[in-house]
Amino acid sequence: MTSDQKYATDVKASWAPLVGLFLAQVLMSFNVAVLPVSLGGMVEDFGVPPTVVSSTIVTYGVAVAALVMVGAKLGQRIGWVLIFRIVVVIFACSSVMMLVSPSVGWAITGQALAGASAAIIVPALVALIAENYTGTQQATAIGSLGSARAISGVSAFMIGGALGTFVGWRPVFIIVLALAVAVFLFSFRLRSDRGNKAVQIDAVGAVFIGAAVILLTVGFNNLNAWGVLTARPTAPVAVLGLSPAIVMVVLGLILGQCFFLWTRRRSRLGKAPLVSLAVLGSGKERAAVYAMFIVVALEAALNFTVPLYIQIVQGRTPLDTSLAMLPFNLTVFIVATLVVRFYKKYSPRAIGVFSFSLTTIALVWLAVVVTNNWETIPTIAGLIVFGIGQGALVTLVFNVLVTASPKEAAGDVGSVRGTTQNLASAVGTALAGAMLVTILGINIGQAVTNNVELPRNLVDQVDLDDVNFVSNDQLREVLDATDATAEEVGRAVEINADARLRALKLGLLILGGISSIAIVPATRLPTYRPGEIPSPDGAKSR
Repeated sequence: MTSDQKYATDVKASWAPLVGLFLAQVLMSFNVAVLPVSLGGMVEDFGVPPTVVSSTIVTYGVAVAALVMVGAKLGQRIGWVLIFRIVVVIFACSSVMMLVSPSVGWAITGQALAGASAAIIVPALVALIAENYTGTQQATAIGSLGSARAISGVSAFMIGGALGTFVGWRPVFIIVLALAVAVFLFSFRLRSDRGNKAVQIDAVGAVFIGAAVILLTVGFNNLNAWGVLTARPTAPVAVLGLSPAIVMVVLGLILGQCFFLWTRRRSRLGKAPLVSLAVLGSGKERAAVYAMFIVVALEAALNFTVPLYIQIVQGRTPLDTSLAMLPFNLTVFIVATLVVRFYKKYSPRAIGVFSFSLTTIALVWLAVVVTNNWETIPTIAGLIVFGIGQGALVTLVFNVLVTASPKEAAGDVGSVRGTTQNLASAVGTALAGAMLVTILGINIGQAVTNNVELPRNLVDQVDLDDVNFVSNDQLREVLDATDATAEEVGRAVEINADARLRALKLGLLILGGISSIAIVPATRLPTYRPGEIPSPDGAKSR
């Protein structure tokens, strides 16, 4: 290292630009986190079913995942600081649309704009960190993105739950608007860069990856509603008896492979691809992507499972859910911030294997100790241990991808991160729902068949082909419409409660198994200690 290089590494840059980048991550995460909390208010306001309102969440996620690779190329072509400011303004406009929306169509359009803006903000954050920070400051800046995501989830549930209960759902988007304004103002502290007009955007590759992501996201999100394999009556169409959801997933995988084949072909011909596959050039980078996908999917599955039991099964409020998840979310926030302190002593491989071991132990522990009450000390302890592993992993694998790639590929790393995280979140949520409902249906079917206290004529009056998670009170309402006696209703409620709990335990155990399998790619993570993003002419040893 020359004296000039050493001086450049040792000089500490101002943290003011990072404040803006931190708030930009908060802006995106807060916006998407308050949507589930706002669903009830929007349903009442717009007079439409919850499934229609939930399209706001799906629209945002699909827009981010489908457009993030194109967004990275636009940033390289136009210039990261300029395009960052433009899309932050568009994000602010989306929050205004949410505030004044007279119909659900306005809300869906607003979230489409927010998602399209986030598709550029996601890679911009990585590129701008690479531009403004080096050395340990860079590692700290990267870690701050994970902590920003975690603290946004905590604050969104708490603030959104409180405002939704006492004021209404719209005021929460005033906070989103204020965040966008703050990010825009802080953007003037960012180091200016110049775009490269020579950067080309691969339209064919964009169509391949966009269609693949949309098909995969919509397919996985509807596995439970449309059927895992065979089409359910609720499916819009049936393809030779198959569920359209699984058909979409298969087509999405095929188009994804077409994207990789097309990208490699363009690279061989010397043409610019939509995303440089050099960021996945070695087994270490691919291992980081696999690890990122698994840990985000596990987090999404847990974030789906806990609210499912607290709000649907126990019939409690979103505020109760946020309080139950507070230990987990705070742990993720703290660990994601502090884990960078261990980078000087431990390699990514050591931290990754240890963290996945923690998430595995935590999920198996939860499967053993969990009850229908989430406020027990053993359950809280399990959530905290899982949060330690999850917080460390999200920051670590992102850092590995960034530090293993040349500085000029930072935007591509951001686009890979955005696609992976959004797709993993959809897959984790969908698979958790499909898995739990399937296990519940099997449990209830077996319990009803083996129970002699429930007469056959009562069983015939209940549709066991459409089993789902319901509270005890909802089940009693359904059974009141039958000729069941009070004793039979009581026994049916006991069967339902027992089947729900066993479904939860088995589901957590399966998630623990997936987490244990993830230790394998973690052993492929690099053994070097993460440093700074290497320059194009001096990539770090791997």
